[in-house]
Amino acid sequence: MRIGAHVDPADPLAGAAARGADAVQFFLTDPQKFDTPEPRADADALRASDVQLFVHAPYRINVATTNNRVRIPSRKLLLAHARAAAEIGAAGLIVHGGHVGDGDDIAVGFDNWRKTFDYAAKEGGFPLPILIENTAGGENACARTFDKIARLWDAVGSFGAGFCLDTCHAHAGGEQLIDAVDRIKSITGRVDLVHCNDSRDDFDSRRDRHDNIGNGMIDPALLVGVVRAADAPVIVETPGGVEGQGADITFLRNRLGG
Repeated sequence: MRIGAHVDPADPLAGAAARGADAVQFFLTDPQKFDTPEPRADADALRASDVQLFVHAPYRINVATTNNRVRIPSRKLLLAHARAAAEIGAAGLIVHGGHVGDGDDIAVGFDNWRKTFDYAAKEGGFPLPILIENTAGGENACARTFDKIARLWDAVGSFGAGFCLDTCHAHAGGEQLIDAVDRIKSITGRVDLVHCNDSRDDFDSRRDRHDNIGNGMIDPALLVGVVRAADAPVIVETPGGVEGQGADITFLRNRLGG
């Protein structure tokens, strides 16, 4: 099982080495903008590395929305990031489930996700797995509660969509972690990546604030249980830089016996 961290994109391999990580996740562009990724000067080194790479899509991407000025560029940008991530040898592209606006029918959001995969297929297909991540808040979110994720998977499962399970998001979103992996696998058939994050806030708070393992509101034994049950690569998106994330990686390795 590979365990790593979300790192600065300037030098992901140095970030991995400093943390003792054998996997890393990073952004290719500013996560708050609609920028198209540029070719990376370190692409050859990234492809040749033994470190497993994951890329996180920008937060601004929302392919579920009914707002054409957001949905259409989001759809195109998701494909652009997928192509750029594949170019550096990434194992997957993580993207949030998105949401529809107040008063909108969430069923339209699920269908917009279907159209996103259909659009990509017509453009040659996504060149690597698209890992849809559960989110922490929002009544109109397409991937906060597991029942909504089931409806989303009815729309995208046939396209081979992957899944990223974030422990903080599940806890804050009101989903119990003790059996979360079994319930998600019964919906999606898979967990491709775990974001193993503690939460600064209470269960069902709807607040997305990560904490280091053992410092937050989630029993560390539950986090270890999720990682063990998922049997998938793990990324910590926790505070503290090299020291904080390195400690979280070491904790997980010690508890998992690896």
